[in-house]
Amino acid sequence: MRRILIFGVLILTGCTNYGQLTFVTKLPKKLKEVSGIVPAANDTYWVIEDSGNADNLYRVSLKGELLQKVNIKNAKNRDWEALSKDTLGNIYIADFGNNSNKRQDLVIYKVAEPTSTQEEVRAEKIKFHYPEQKRFPPKARNFNFDAEALFYASGYLYIINKNRSTPFKDNVSVYRVPAQKGEYEAKKIGNITTCDDRYWCQVTGAEMSPDGKILALLGYGNIWLIQTDLENGKVLSGKMESIDHGASSQLEAACFIDNNTLLLADEQGAGGGRNLYTLPITFDK
Repeated sequence: MRRILIFGVLILTGCTNYGQLTFVTKLPKKLKEVSGIVPAANDTYWVIEDSGNADNLYRVSLKGELLQKVNIKNAKNRDWEALSKDTLGNIYIADFGNNSNKRQDLVIYKVAEPTSTQEEVRAEKIKFHYPEQKRFPPKARNFNFDAEALFYASGYLYIINKNRSTPFKDNVSVYRVPAQKGEYEAKKIGNITTCDDRYWCQVTGAEMSPDGKILALLGYGNIWLIQTDLENGKVLSGKMESIDHGASSQLEAACFIDNNTLLLADEQGAGGGRNLYTLPITFDK
């Protein structure tokens, strides 16, 4: 894979290395474990937190202000790991974190995007299972049913797993389910080979660019960009290139500000974090 031409700066603050990322703002103290982010109105963004936190959707500004808290009814935050949004304004909250590969209650919550005054919305449930999983948990060589990444495209929700198998396999599986209420057998549509390191190659977030031409995958050490061809139903078959973003924090959430700029969020850790960052991108042709 060729490298991406990156327009960024190296910023060092204390023990935190921002690498190629540009610091935007510190997130509110309440939001220590942001695991998903999507655009809202007027340069604001919806975020969620992962397991052990409230069943809420939060709206934040690029100045780090907490503008709105919305309770999600008919939902429970067992392990919320990703957010996505469709072209009709629906938001999808992925409760499919599955570190131990034991869960049999995987679900994606679908909600209409809240208005600026709403304090709660009711969710519909998109339940699913992986047809390849027969044991809970499976044997160590098949620990392949955890996920932290979700994106929407052309009426479907795509789930990218987090490979925890032993010995480690240098690829991740991609599944899809309809973006409609119901119970589904997730359909495997292919594999992606990121790199060959158990930690740095894990995918922790994903999102499609607004024009539908680039799929961005987020990892702890890298960002991978895949060219797509949605008009011909091709999501994974295009060229893939890699960014070594160089950041040292636990990056768990990504979305596009525009077709050429990613917005990233990390969790708070001992060395820093709980920040928003930007990363301009372009393919090196």
